[in-house]
Amino acid sequence: MLQSMTGFAAGQGAKGDFSWTWEIRSVNAKGLDLRIRVPDWIEGLEAELRKQVSGALKRGNVTVNLRLSREDIAGAQRLNSQQLDQVLTALAEIEQQAITRHVSLAPSTAAEIIALRGMMEQDEEATDTAQLRTALVEDFQAVLASFCDMRSGEGATLRSVLAAHLDEIETLVIAAQAAAEARRPKARETLMLALAAVLDGAAEVDEDRIAQELALLAVKSDITEEINRLHAHVKAARELVAAQSSVGRKLDFLMQEFNREANTLCSKSGDSALTSVGLDLKAVIDQMREQVQNVE
Repeated sequence: MLQSMTGFAAGQGAKGDFSWTWEIRSVNAKGLDLRIRVPDWIEGLEAELRKQVSGALKRGNVTVNLRLSREDIAGAQRLNSQQLDQVLTALAEIEQQAITRHVSLAPSTAAEIIALRGMMEQDEEATDTAQLRTALVEDFQAVLASFCDMRSGEGATLRSVLAAHLDEIETLVIAAQAAAEARRPKARETLMLALAAVLDGAAEVDEDRIAQELALLAVKSDITEEINRLHAHVKAARELVAAQSSVGRKLDFLMQEFNREANTLCSKSGDSALTSVGLDLKAVIDQMREQVQNVE
């Protein structure tokens, strides 16, 4: 099924003292560009998420955000021994200086010391990162599945839009073919008048050279090949739109071929009606190419 490169999904989860929020969003890109923002102290989490996303997606600029928080609970903090040692050393020096200068100081209490900034710190060792990582990875799978479903839904809409564009292109190609047939008598008359003007008063005429020039003019104005290639491109595009794989790059290349044939058709037209059809064809091709930019 056709996939869009545009998508968004969010989810929430919790385990023990931790709660979190996921966000995944993507826009179009030439390849797969992943930006994963997760806490670096959860070992192996980013690598596992990158593996899952790379397995599910082929193209897109994808951003994964994890907001992780933890409740304040007893035992989640521990005494910073290094900080305590520095504080006690400083207190001993202060008391010694006070004795030397005959200054009386009130004794410090344990409650006052423990309230000092930096004395208590988060006990990271109490966190089982392996279990937390497992819970996060399992929860992420559901969010990623929801994200892929949204891209599939967008892809279904894209498929309908592209199919409508292809129908319109095919109609215009048939109209161009009809306009080319309708211009034949007028083109022949114009060519004959031009030839008569050239031959009028000419002393000698090289019939072989004239035949060559007429053949060259006929080839330059013939759009049969362009019409046939446009029909072939429409068929190829419909097959790609119906494919069950990532076809965005192929469709993008095919749109370049569509545009090339439309430009050639306009340059060869020599007829206002055919030129008008060619310009309409270019406009539809341009609209379709904009939509193709979002296909994975």
